[in-house]
Amino acid sequence: MLAKKTTKNQITLPKAIANAFPDTDYFDVRIKNNQILLLPVKIVPAGLSLESIRRKMKQLGVTEKDVEGAVQWARNKKK
Repeated sequence: MLAKKTTKNQITLPKAIANAFPDTDYFDVRIKNNQILLLPVKIVPAGLSLESIRRKMKQLGVTEKDVEGAVQWARNKKK
């Protein structure tokens, strides 16, 4: 498929591509190996993702002390 860059540096995604991501409004744009990559991004309020992380940690049995230990280990590793 072909897309043209406008004088304002805008590109319209071809309909078939846009339709493949119906619930996506934002894309992370990167250059890799001389190619432009568009990666779909889902914007989630910080509180929601934090709660899901806490639930997962609880399911896995990870405690606050475990996290503190991991942070300390990572900080000591940098030295």
